Amino acid sequence: MTRRVALILLAARRARARLAGLSAVAVWGFAILIGAASAYGVIGFLFAINFVSALAFGATETMIISGASSLGAFRAWLAPTLGGCAVAGVLYAADKFDWLGGGRAQGVADVIEARAVKNGSISARTGVATALVSAISIGAGGSAGREGPAVHLGASIASLLDDRFGFSAQDRRTLLGCGAAGAVAASFNAPIAGVLFALEVVMGAYGLSIFGPIAAASVTAAVVARTHLGNYPAVAAPAYGDIATVDVALAAVLGLLCGIVATAFLLATEQLTLAVRRAADKRKISYVWLPPVGGSIIGVMGALHPEVLGVGYEAVTNVFEGAYAVDVLLFLLVLKIAATAVTLSCRFGGGVFSPGLVIGAFAGATFGGIVAGEAPTATAGPAFYAMVGMGAASGAIIGAPISTTLIVFEMTGDYELTISLILAVALATLVSQALAGRTFFHWQLSRRGYDLSEGPQGVILQTIRVRDVMERMPPSAALPEGAARLQTQDSLGRALAEFEKQEEVGLPVVSPRAPEEVVGYLSRVKALHAYNRALVDSHVEHHR
Repeated sequence: MTRRVALILLAARRARARLAGLSAVAVWGFAILIGAASAYGVIGFLFAINFVSALAFGATETMIISGASSLGAFRAWLAPTLGGCAVAGVLYAADKFDWLGGGRAQGVADVIEARAVKNGSISARTGVATALVSAISIGAGGSAGREGPAVHLGASIASLLDDRFGFSAQDRRTLLGCGAAGAVAASFNAPIAGVLFALEVVMGAYGLSIFGPIAAASVTAAVVARTHLGNYPAVAAPAYGDIATVDVALAAVLGLLCGIVATAFLLATEQLTLAVRRAADKRKISYVWLPPVGGSIIGVMGALHPEVLGVGYEAVTNVFEGAYAVDVLLFLLVLKIAATAVTLSCRFGGGVFSPGLVIGAFAGATFGGIVAGEAPTATAGPAFYAMVGMGAASGAIIGAPISTTLIVFEMTGDYELTISLILAVALATLVSQALAGRTFFHWQLSRRGYDLSEGPQGVILQTIRVRDVMERMPPSAALPEGAARLQTQDSLGRALAEFEKQEEVGLPVVSPRAPEEVVGYLSRVKALHAYNRALVDSHVEHHR
């Protein structure tokens, strides 16, 4: 009898192992499918941006400066203003039909939230609405990047494709990362950076089990994008002369300065967003009507200096070619920060990585121009410092030093500046974290009540709710007034803190709709068991 039981248990273990193997094969297969689908989604998104840009400025998004300059001041002002009206109309419709939460386009922070809180689930309708809002925003001249909406679109495509196929929550999170990786790879022609961006920013882990599918998705997306768009770097690397030892040392100084610039950008965006929301709340204006106001302001800036419009890659090319004097570069740096802060605070769609690249290019070229006159032993020209500044500022803003370094490397195809770039990105991130305390994405998440700075254990305490682990019971007699209790929506962290405060082994649970009526009970032991189990699962997911 004992031998028979042992054989049955052995057969069950082997069956589980085979099922796990089949699950891994399914994840890999869906990863490749998601990579291809996200690439086509990004290609469609880029065509939509160019379509709007052609209507607004008579030029593609990569040539908005030239297009705006040829239109005249009034037309250059009118395009972002009308674009803001169109964005407001889409936001209103999406909010009315509940396609966009909070009346805003979504981005990378929402993908991180979906991975950490929602088991990798993103609505496909939200992805489409965000892509539409962002295409209008960027094509009409809003100072924002395409990477945030592209990542969200890729993640929503992943969520759509893996829905109803019985994947575990862990596998769905992995496939969400596949969508993000595919979007970055297709958008920037950067498959290596796509992998590391998904691991570093979205997943927050480098486990071997998630690396393979994400890499497969990123490579597939890059192949699809190169097949249709060609194998070209997003920004052509300029000639900048030989790099001397003093240039590497000066790149470190530039990294420190870019950390300050990134902090200024983060604080400006945060404070202006809060000020705009307070003003709208005071006047009882819906947030969906903010884009026309922001569009008119951006239009004024763009009419005077079209370098602040759109993604800004043409401005980067002009910087590489030495088109601006040092004082003009410094002014454009301040203006680009202001234009991006207005764009994001007034509910236009778009990301921050591309504006970070442009801001960094302005800062680096300004520094390089000063160096050219004050440090004759330096042999690299201002274009070298512009490229280093691109990586340093954008990496500090989004808090992804590794993937940012590789994105800049793959975007430009230039290996020579890698050492200086790594050093500058690391120092800029260090300064930004010391001064601002958080990245752009973590600031966005903190506004929604999530603090991801404490790692997986902190996320678990914030995201597991009392209703998920309590013992349910039929509604019973009301609690006495003032008696200790938990509410169903309380976090596990709050529950554990309440146990300590009340010195109780368990507490009754009430519904927010009926705060005096008991609907469940949570014991300290069960809460700790749920926490320990979640920690083990998180450790396995992050490290196996």
